[in-house]
Amino acid sequence: MNARGFAQPDISTKLIGHWEQLCHKLEALAEEFPAQKFLYRPVDGVRSVAELLRHVAFWNNYVADKARGKQPDDSDNELPKEKFSTKSEILQALKQSASTATAALKANSSMNIDTTELMISFIEHNCEHYGQLVVYARLQGIVPPASRG
Repeated sequence: MNARGFAQPDISTKLIGHWEQLCHKLEALAEEFPAQKFLYRPVDGVRSVAELLRHVAFWNNYVADKARGKQPDDSDNELPKEKFSTKSEILQALKQSASTATAALKANSSMNIDTTELMISFIEHNCEHYGQLVVYARLQGIVPPASRG
């Protein structure tokens, strides 16, 4: 209880809230890129917009599986290009992976140290890639939705 007698949210509720907020920011920014810019990469040797979003979606699915107690395969590092090549397919996969991970995290009522570490690690992971995507957007003249006043 806080000083006003209200129940304080537990750590899992707070972390899941941060996870959801970040996933929505990523989705909103990804939607801003025109389909023809999904192959854009600022320099050789870095992921394109499409590769970056397939990578994030892959790891969101990993989080969902881990939260469900499964041992996911982490060898691919991104969703397959052959199955997720268009903007529509990639955005759908990104949104689905985020909501699946959120549901799995919410269903895991026993927030232990492993789950807490998983959430913190992947909030950090997605924040890194959100920042990367912001740079890509700015280089293309796109103002991220979260930066609009």
